[in-house]
Amino acid sequence: MEIRTATDADWPGIWPILRWVISTGEHFTWGPDTTEEWARGKWMTAPPGRTLVAVDPDGTIAGTAYTTPNQPGHGAHVANAGFAVSPEHGGRGIGRALGERALADAAADGYRAMQFNAVVSTNAPAVKLWTALGFDILATVPEAFRHPTQGYVGLHIMHRTL
Repeated sequence: MEIRTATDADWPGIWPILRWVISTGEHFTWGPDTTEEWARGKWMTAPPGRTLVAVDPDGTIAGTAYTTPNQPGHGAHVANAGFAVSPEHGGRGIGRALGERALADAAADGYRAMQFNAVVSTNAPAVKLWTALGFDILATVPEAFRHPTQGYVGLHIMHRTL
């Protein structure tokens, strides 16, 4: 599995992954009406942000991530990130590999920490991965996420120093 910086030519492989994640309604706060144009503008972040892809040996994009400043100006020293892995490639360590690479890139880019603003509390694999990679849950905003089957659940704010 190769992890590399995404190019514009990778978007046709990224969009189906994001479309699937959005359609489940279980992982992202993005609504079902999210357009491809909006998603591309959000995910294919401009510098100082980065977008990554995890590419199978056959050339299939198996996962993707982005990093960007969590806040502008005086908060720009803390990174934010998003991650998505295709359902066909789940459980193979791709999320972990993308997370490790994003953390390394963020540190190399001079960020002092990484913060996730909205990790769905019922997304046990994500919570387990991020805590294994050194993130702490700083707070949980109660009932901040409307899960399609579990109703209103919490959103974790997670943080890790780099």
